[in-house]
Amino acid sequence: MNWYQLKNTDSIISPSLLVYPDRIRKNLELMITIAGDVKKLRPHIKTHKMVEIVSLQQAYGIEKFKCATIAEAELLGLCEAKDILLAMQPVKSQLERFFKLIKKYPKSKFSTIIDNPDTLSSINSKARDADITISLWLDINNGMNRTGIISNQGAFDLFLKMTETSNVFAEGLHVYDGHIHNEDLLERTDVCNNDFEAVIQLKEKLQHVGVPVLNIVVGGSITFPIHAKRDGVDLSPGTTLLWDAGYTNHYKDLGFVPAAVLLTRVVSNPTSKSTCLDLGHKSVASEMPFPRVQFLGDKSIAQLSQHEEHLVIQSKGEYEIGKDFYTIPIHICPTVSKYAKVYVIENNELKTTWEVLARDHQLKI
Repeated sequence: MNWYQLKNTDSIISPSLLVYPDRIRKNLELMITIAGDVKKLRPHIKTHKMVEIVSLQQAYGIEKFKCATIAEAELLGLCEAKDILLAMQPVKSQLERFFKLIKKYPKSKFSTIIDNPDTLSSINSKARDADITISLWLDINNGMNRTGIISNQGAFDLFLKMTETSNVFAEGLHVYDGHIHNEDLLERTDVCNNDFEAVIQLKEKLQHVGVPVLNIVVGGSITFPIHAKRDGVDLSPGTTLLWDAGYTNHYKDLGFVPAAVLLTRVVSNPTSKSTCLDLGHKSVASEMPFPRVQFLGDKSIAQLSQHEEHLVIQSKGEYEIGKDFYTIPIHICPTVSKYAKVYVIENNELKTTWEVLARDHQLKI
């Protein structure tokens, strides 16, 4: 029996997301090996959003984490993670919630990012009113063009201002280079190092005037092995634990294995050449062109169209109504958040379920 198959699927609804702890552990161990030191890892939890996977990482000695939402930060607080970086600049109600997190979970150290003087001033004002010091990272834009400040004189001046602000502690620099997609490792390495050069120069310029840059949080799942060769950095891969078909197909050098599978079933054979599965837009990430999934057992199945609840594939003879198909999402991160729970599979059997606790934008706070 193949690793992904279940001996009995009668009790499992479809579509559903299955996870395989033995493969998650394999990916976790590889992640640590690539990092070279578990203390260099600050993994992102945006992909899985689950207490059980955070706890698994903690059991391997990981103490620092990164997240994108207040709900994810609260999940980490519930897990009593020692060091939690909210890598989304908090504004308005999110800033209020961030300060509530700090008060509610005193066993955890919380920090966040800023990329402009106004946010710095807002955070400092609230910290002064609360009589606390807030740890901040300067968010650097080194090519992603999504958030952050360009690593130039403006970044230099803003970091200096952080160090001079009364209720702020300047932790260092935050650099996410998710714009780097080169499939060839040598090309990817060259682009990564070239784009990071301005960050190195900024750090050296600050140190030259006596301002220490204590640390740099850098990289994602694709570039963290390159950054692992640097000193004084935290590495923040996120997709590595569950992986997906997109990364498997494009980055064969990395060695991670898919650990999450979608179970879907045949619901209709509308024509002699087409079969319909219950795997629509609402059940799998669909922001990319076809294919949306990769079929296990028969990778040649053509995907013809997709709707809210349906995925139409090319039929190879009439498939039996109710037939199970196992598929790997092309993009796992948005797929996980579509499910309230996942089925945990060990030795081809259903063992339990895990709640995707931080799938929504709010837990309690």
